[in-house]
Parts: sequence; structure tokens; C-alpha cells
Amino acid sequence: YLFYILEIPKTPLVIFNWLKSHFSVMVYCRVRPLGQDDKECCIEVISSSTIQLHAPEGFKTNRNGEYKETQYSFKKVFGVSISQTDLFEHVAKPLVDDLISGKNGLLFTYGVTGSGKTFTMTGSPGEGGLLPRSLYMIFNSISPYQAKRYVFKTDDKNGMEVQSEVEALLERQRRDHVSIPKTPSSRQKLDPEIADMIKTEDAYQTEGVDEDSSYCVFVSYVEIYNNYIYDLLEETQDDVIKPKAPQSRSLREDQNHNMYVAGCMEVEVKSAEEAFQVFWRGQKKRKVANTRLNRESSRSHSVFIIKLAQAPLDAEGDNVLQDKNQVTVSQLCLVDLAGSERTGRTGAEGTRVREAGNINQSLLTLRTCIEILRENQMCGTSKMVPYRDSKITHLFKNYFDGEGKVRMVVCVNPNADDYEETLLVMRFAEMTQEVEVARPVERPICGFTPGRRHRNQAFKEELTHFHVLTNLVQSLPPLPSSEVTDPHDDITLPRLIEALENRQRIRQTIVDEYNRKDSNMVSTENILQEQNVKLLEKDQLIQSGKMEIERLEKKIKTQEYKIDVLQKTTKNYEDDKRSMQQELETREQRLHRELSEKRRMEQRMQGMVTDTQHKWEKECDRRVNAMQLTMQNKLWVKDEKLKQLKAIVTESKTPGRPDPPEEGPPKRSASPSPLPVKPGPDQIRLRPLHRRSRSAGGEKWVDHKPASNLDLGTVLQPLIPNAIHVSTPSEKTLAKCDRYVLTHQEVASDGEIETKLIKGDVMKTRGGGQSVQFTDIETLKQALTNAPGRKRRSSEGAPATGNQNDGAWTDVETRVS
Repeated sequence: YLFYILEIPKTPLVIFNWLKSHFSVMVYCRVRPLGQDDKECCIEVISSSTIQLHAPEGFKTNRNGEYKETQYSFKKVFGVSISQTDLFEHVAKPLVDDLISGKNGLLFTYGVTGSGKTFTMTGSPGEGGLLPRSLYMIFNSISPYQAKRYVFKTDDKNGMEVQSEVEALLERQRRDHVSIPKTPSSRQKLDPEIADMIKTEDAYQTEGVDEDSSYCVFVSYVEIYNNYIYDLLEETQDDVIKPKAPQSRSLREDQNHNMYVAGCMEVEVKSAEEAFQVFWRGQKKRKVANTRLNRESSRSHSVFIIKLAQAPLDAEGDNVLQDKNQVTVSQLCLVDLAGSERTGRTGAEGTRVREAGNINQSLLTLRTCIEILRENQMCGTSKMVPYRDSKITHLFKNYFDGEGKVRMVVCVNPNADDYEETLLVMRFAEMTQEVEVARPVERPICGFTPGRRHRNQAFKEELTHFHVLTNLVQSLPPLPSSEVTDPHDDITLPRLIEALENRQRIRQTIVDEYNRKDSNMVSTENILQEQNVKLLEKDQLIQSGKMEIERLEKKIKTQEYKIDVLQKTTKNYEDDKRSMQQELETREQRLHRELSEKRRMEQRMQGMVTDTQHKWEKECDRRVNAMQLTMQNKLWVKDEKLKQLKAIVTESKTPGRPDPPEEGPPKRSASPSPLPVKPGPDQIRLRPLHRRSRSAGGEKWVDHKPASNLDLGTVLQPLIPNAIHVSTPSEKTLAKCDRYVLTHQEVASDGEIETKLIKGDVMKTRGGGQSVQFTDIETLKQALTNAPGRKRRSSEGAPATGNQNDGAWTDVETRVS
């Protein structure tokens, strides 16, 4: 965990993504090749992280009449051409690295029956799966630092004890004399079925292994069959007459609240070959059966547990520290889940039906636990997770509660016959990715200086070199006899001098060698001091990184909650969008049909209207012609009567009598105006009434008087000064004036003459022309002041004298005036 903190970039987004990827279930998908007998494929790999499911032909469609394609996203998708090496590098290698670093891990394969789960986990000769490659990587990394056999010893309570080398030696001797089943060593010949399961050059190696610790590996192998746990490594005596049934195991909780299988056999192994041989021995005991879909269908869930114990060396770096509290135990569980199946497709009967029911029930419990965990984390609820409903969920309860990382490989079969089961598997996998399970695990700190093993080896080398030098000094040539008996002895002294010079040369060589070693020691101490300073700086960085991570974790949870809310809202919006699109399509189709129907109706109605219009036009023409004829006759009769009345009135008047005063405008006949005739002395002259327009001002006016059937100079004509009188206005005329008035006369409904003055403003247009904008309409109408049939006498307002009969007016005279 501390190693990861030092390597990740210090940016919030990267830290968020790193924490998200390390603290949630990582789900991978692997697509197996299509079988030879399979014809239709229902899965398509879209990208390295997305696959798409196609509904096969003939499959039951949804309510809209079609089954839409569905896409699912994973951490990574492995196609049919992926190799076992690439799969291991992405999926299991990080878990093995964490195992050696003291962290737990869980890896299980999930899918329908016949989807390639066992091949992914175990592999085949020449193509080893995740399990054998994990074993080879573990031993390839820790082989130089393994403890001797029986130095680490398991107890019955999921704990680990440490023995001294003497106790371990006695344990080995005791086991050699007692008939205890032995595991095959790496020197023994392997089973031919697994001899070439993996190549040595394909094995990976973990970097950064703690050299100051000693390691030991234990393996165990159990299966969960019909919701009972059985030990596959249990040694039983083969009795052909009365075979003994295997004894089921129970689950218990240790002092650290971790679940374990009580009484399960844990075998200490020293090589990958030995560990895989133990696994293969238990694999032969696993429950398999022949079904319609799979020749060797797994009828149980298998769990292979790799337990790695590591303890620091003592201060001298020679022996394992005899302190149980300093022992770190980490385990990697490799689970091959039995595939979900339908008894109708597998053709199961009797016992196979019961097995299938138990398998499906345990998988359903696993799905339920994942759903409740996801709901508790997203909604903040605290619902109880039903781990105890199944042995498989109860065994791995600690992993889902946060005691290690969890990874799942979803194996799918692209065969169209497995479409419905594959769809359920995809939904479960998509939901599992949203569950957070892992949290960092702190390793115990022993307090010893790092590099003890290396210094101990260097000390041993120096000690060996010192013994060599001591032997070299002791092997110096002895001094010759220095006794001089003769003053003329020239042999003894030169011989002594030569021996001393030889010893001096050897001594100088030893001194030079010592000085060189001393200088190397000083430089080594300086390097150690620098490393200690760097170690303190790293500790400070680690502490600050921890605080930053705690802060970011709180922030991440808040952001994740917001993201979940937004995702739910987005999902609701997408559902609404899809439903509205479907409704829109339905309405568009309906509208198209209605438009087509409307066009047909319009064509039909247009034909009917045309026929009716033609019919009524003929009828109206006939009626109008008849009415015109009638009205012309009536007008002719009225005109004749009026002429007769005028003649009577003219004849009855005397020459000296004045004309009666005009009390109102004369009544105008609706017949065409007669030609103007110069009035005689005995005729009444009809003078036109002139009225000044209220709108006439100082502007220049265009007085438009079009040609009409009425005499425009007879009745109610406005008097407009400063005006140009035209019958048809032209552009030049309009350019000279500011205002415009149109005089229109017509016969009203009561038979009177009505004059309309339509006034407007003359305005210039953008093209340089003139236009008229109408602003007002003034109506001038003729009205009689006397009611018809009422008689008036000339004596009114005149002297009382005179003949009153001569001044009387008849009803006819009143109407004419």
C-alpha cells in the first residue's frame, strides 16, 4: 500500500481513478470461441472494454415488436484470440503482487455451464490457466528467501506459529519416522497430464520482494457440493467393499473475525510443481458429471487457497524472528464457480436436478448479497447481507466486507442458445462492478534496520576473508636461526635480512588490504546514513500521503454519491427519452395516416364543393337575373309615378308664390341620374349640398373621384381646397401631394345616397416610388328631416291672413321636397 502511494501522481483526478480502481470489484469478460456445431453467434466485441449482445432469430420479442441490442462494459474484454499469458498478466498478476506484499485477494470465474470457466482457471497441457501461472510466479519471486520446512507451522485456529530451526529439524525427523503422507517434491516425476502445463520461461517475477523476510507457502483445496464443504486433500483409505463417505467440514471464525474451513488440511509446498501436484490430486476428486451441454460439467464450487506466511529476520539477519505477532499471513483464493444451468436444456434427472438446484440457489444468494452491498453503499442504508444463506458467500464474507481485493472473470459462450442465461450473467456482472470491497492493509513493523540479510551475508564473507588472512599470516615463512658463532659469518645475517624483508612485504600487503576494506566500510556507513535520511523523508511523505488519501476518500464518497444520483437521474431521463421516442414514432405514424386520410377527404370534398359551387352559381345567376328584372320593373314604375307627381306639383303652383323652404336633402331615386337639364321657371332645381372635409388642411391633396353610375356632382360632395381632382391617380400626381382622399358613393340599404371619404397619407418607398397608407374613413349620409305621410301647412310661421288652403302641402309634395 505504501509502495503504491509513492508511485501514483499527486493529482486529484488520478488519485480518484486509482482509488476507484483499487477499492472496487474489477470484472473482466472472456469470450470463448464458437463451437463447431454452433451456427449463430449472439455476442460481438465492440472494443477492449465493451461487448454487445444480439438477440438471436426467433427469440421472443419485447412489447414493441423488436428486441434491441444491449451493450455491457467491463474493466477489460478478452476476445477469442486472447492467450492465457495475456489474461494472467491483466487479471491475476496484480493479485499475486499483493499476496507477496501481505494483502489478500479473491479471484473467481463466473458464467453459464460450458462457457470455459475451468479452462480459464486451470488450463490445459501447454496452456496453463490462472492457477498454475500464479503458483509459478509466487515461487519464482520468493524462492531465494524461503524458510526451511516446518519453520512455519499452522494451528487449528487459522493462525501461524514460528519454530526455531532446531524445532523444525526435530519435526522433520519425527515425520520421517512416523507414517505421514508426504507430498511429492519437485525432484520427483510429475504426472504426465500436468508435466507441460506451463513453461518456465513464461513465469513472471514480482519486483520489490522484501529480502529481510522469510517466506513459506501453504495450499488447501476444498469444494462446496450441495451446500456442504468437503476437503479434497483429505487422505482416505480406499475400501472397495464398503467405501467411507467423505466428511463435510464446517466454517468457523478466528480471533480476527476471518472465516476459515475448520479441520481443512493445509500442505506446505516448496515449489510450483509440488503445489500444482497437490492441486491435481484434489482435482481428481472433484464432482463432475456428463450433461447434454458439457461432457465434464462441474457439479460443485471449487476453492483453491494459497496461503503465504512471512516473518522478518532477527537483528543479525540470520534466523526468523521468534515472534508470532510479527508473522504476516496473506492468502489468495482461486474459485471456480459451477455454471448456472437450466434442467430443461441439460436434460438433468434425479441427482443432477438436485445438484443444479443447489448450484443455482448458491449463485442466487451471491447475487442477492452483491445487490444488498451495492444498495448499502449507494443509498447509505444498513441492510443485513445474507451471507449465511450459502456456504460460498459465508466463506468469502470477509472479502466482501473489505479484507482484500476481489476480481471476477465472466466467461461467456457466444452460442445463440445460451442467450438468455448470458443476459442474466451480464446484468449480474454489471452490478458487481459498482461494489467496493477492498481497503489497504497495514503490515506489522518489526523495527529492525532494513538490509539485515544482505549485511549478514557480507559479514560472513568478510569473516571468511579474515580467516583467510589469519591463515596467511600463520603461513608466513619462519625466521631462520640468528645465532652468530663466528665473527666472519656472512651467511646468517643476510639470510635473516631476506626473511624479514619477505615478511615485511607480506605485512604491507595485509595492511593495504585492511585499509581498502576500512575505506569501503566508511563509505558503506555514509551510504547507510544517507539511506536512513531518505527513509525518514519517505516516512514523512507516507504520512502526508495517508492524510491526503483519507481526505480524498471522504471526498470520493461524496462525489460517488453525487455520481450515483446523477447516473440514476440520467437513466431515468434515458428511459423517458426512449419511451417518448417510441411514442413520437407511434404518433408520427398515426399523423401520417391521418394526413393521408385528410388528403383523400380533401380531394373528395373538393370535388363535392366544385360540383355544389357550379350548381349554386347557376342557381344564383338565375335568381339574380330574375331579381334584376323585377327591380328594374319596380324602378321603372316608381320613376313613372315620380314624373307624374312632379308634373302635378309643377302645374298646381302659381307664378307669384315663393318656393317652399328646403328642409332637408331631397330624396334621390335609385335609378340612373338623368342628364343635366337647364331648369325652367316652373321646375324645381336640385342643388348639390357641399360640405368642407374635417381633414382638409394646408397639405396638398389628391382628390380621387373614380367614374361611377352616380352623378358625383349632385349629392353630398366634400369641398377640399388646394387639391388636385383626378379620376385615375398617377405616380407623378402622387409625388406632388402629401395626402390622398377617395370619394365613393353608393346606395344604402334604406335607399338613401351614402358617400364614403377614404383618406390616407402619401409615402415614399425604398425603390423611389409612391405608396398610399390609408388612415381614416369618413362616411357622409343623406337623411330626411320630415317623416313620410305628415302634412305641413304654409301658415306655420306666416301671418294668419290669407287663404290657408293655398299654403298647404300634400304628402307627395313633402316627399319630393
